[in-house]
Amino acid sequence: MAVPKRRTSKSKQGHRRSHHFVIPKQVQYCPQCNEPVLPHRVCGQCGHYQGRTAIVIQDEATEGK
Repeated sequence: MAVPKRRTSKSKQGHRRSHHFVIPKQVQYCPQCNEPVLPHRVCGQCGHYQGRTAIVIQDEATEGK
């Protein structure tokens, strides 16, 4: 098994890890109900997407009836 001959310096280690950063998620807000929604996705609360109702969401109170 290969073993490094010398210890890796903090500088070299930092250069290697320079692309390991975490990209934050972009959060947008639904224009219909103002709930946070990921971009290019239907709102899970109201079913609104790009100015129209993409899916019909029924209330939990009316589902059982």
